[in-house]
Amino acid sequence: KPCPLCDEAKEALEPYKRRFILQEVDITLPENSFWYDKYKYDIPVFHLNGKFIMKHQVDIQKFEDQLMKMELQND
Repeated sequence: KPCPLCDEAKEALEPYKRRFILQEVDITLPENSFWYDKYKYDIPVFHLNGKFIMKHQVDIQKFEDQLMKMELQND
C-alpha cells in the first residue's frame, strides 16, 4: 500500500544506500503478522543488523552513529 512516511524515510536514507542493504517489510502480509502486531502504530521502523534503532522518522545523526559503529565492528 502507499506509505508516504516510508517513502520519506527511504529518501532520507538514499545517500547511505551503498553502506547498507535496505530490506522493506510489508507488515500487512499474513506472514509478517509478528511485525504488524508489534509496530502497526509505529511505522516506519528501522533496524540495523537486527537491532532496533528508531521509529516514525529518520534521525540522521542516530542512523549515522549506528551505521559507523556497525562498520567499525565489521572491520
